[in-house]
Amino acid sequence: MSYISNAVEYALHCLLYLVNPNDRPGGVSTRDLADLQGVSTEYLAKIFTKLHQAGLVVGTEGAGGGFALARAPEKISVLDVIVAIDGKKPLFDCKEVRLRCALFGSTAPRWASRGVCSIHAVMLEAEARMRTVLATHTLASITARVAAKAPASFSTDISAWLAGRPVTRHASRGSGVRRQK
Repeated sequence: MSYISNAVEYALHCLLYLVNPNDRPGGVSTRDLADLQGVSTEYLAKIFTKLHQAGLVVGTEGAGGGFALARAPEKISVLDVIVAIDGKKPLFDCKEVRLRCALFGSTAPRWASRGVCSIHAVMLEAEARMRTVLATHTLASITARVAAKAPASFSTDISAWLAGRPVTRHASRGSGVRRQK
């Protein structure tokens, strides 16, 4: 099992499509985002419910409604998205194996239980560094990386594809989103 779920990957890809809202003032529907990525609308609706609850997106109801970023892309980190989708779970779950050595019998000596387990300490350091890295990367920085490798027409092609979609969608259907005014 992955430490970071596949739902985080879908969330990040979806959020990248919301970075440039100028040509989609009502936002983008979960149906359009699902079709764009080949995943079920229900799956993305669950993801967007979590993103909305975390304050990362806002939604508008009705025909032409959809989702937009709630903050500037520079203010939404990869860590924000991970915590919104997967929660703040630890990288490692120490089972205190050090205390169960057969040589100790029923009670481990004091030296064996003193302080944090040495293996757990390494994992805590790794988790802290990972969180620092994930917090430094934002939707804006990822968008810049995508723009550097994608053809210049990609953004225009996405906008044209979304503009060609029927305007019969509802952002809030099954997503727990309240009307945005």
